[in-house]
Amino acid sequence: MPELYISVRGEGPPLVLLHGWAMHGEVFDALARRLEARFTLHLVDLPGHGRSRDSALPLAPAALADALAAQLPPALWLGWSLGGLVALALAQQHPARVHGLAMVCASPRFVRGDDWPEGMDAAIFHRFADDLSRDYRLAVDRFLLLEAQGSDHAREELRELRALVFAHGEPSGARLREGLAVLEESDLRAGLAGLRVPSSWIAGRRDRLVSPAAMQRAAAACGGTFVEVAHGGHAPFLTHADVVADALDALAARVADGSAGTRSLQ
Repeated sequence: MPELYISVRGEGPPLVLLHGWAMHGEVFDALARRLEARFTLHLVDLPGHGRSRDSALPLAPAALADALAAQLPPALWLGWSLGGLVALALAQQHPARVHGLAMVCASPRFVRGDDWPEGMDAAIFHRFADDLSRDYRLAVDRFLLLEAQGSDHAREELRELRALVFAHGEPSGARLREGLAVLEESDLRAGLAGLRVPSSWIAGRRDRLVSPAAMQRAAAACGGTFVEVAHGGHAPFLTHADVVADALDALAARVADGSAGTRSLQ
């Protein structure tokens, strides 16, 4: 029996969607409704999350990428936030399984460094890990608040994220701490120059967690396309689903001709 819950819907070429920290595949529902007429969608609940809560698979991107490559067909892959690290690892390790890569508000390195000033302060991840041990639900809610901040529709996004996060039970504190460690410690920049699949880096201009500048820099390093959602925060597919869907359609078209570029979308 597969260790991961994967919901399949729609028809057309396959598209796999990987969610972010503390969430599950249903966070993509608004986007999925816009895509299911032209893609067969595989919405994955990552280990320890949603209906994969009891999965023993690790969240470490390299190991999880191997497991997903074995379980899913060659496809376009979309990774949001934490899911972006997994999708990028899969594209680097199994390029034949990845027709195209969409990184949504995701960076090859989330934490700031001397050679990566666009990253977040590592202390932010430490604080969330400490908060999880003291007040689990408050820590998760604070993270959701940070995800929604900056968007023109912050209240709407926060309301939706709060409704979704515990829809299939509580992710375990241990798996959430594991996810925070993955966000803090992962650094996949070394593989960008050799990335052999078309990629699109879709940023929210007002994202408070992942800097658009970091994503633009990553896109340039691998010859990918940078797309900026002008009024989006960290989860632009919630309130700007049409914009993200358009970017995915453009990526699917570029798989054939390999074109690239930079643009800003409203």
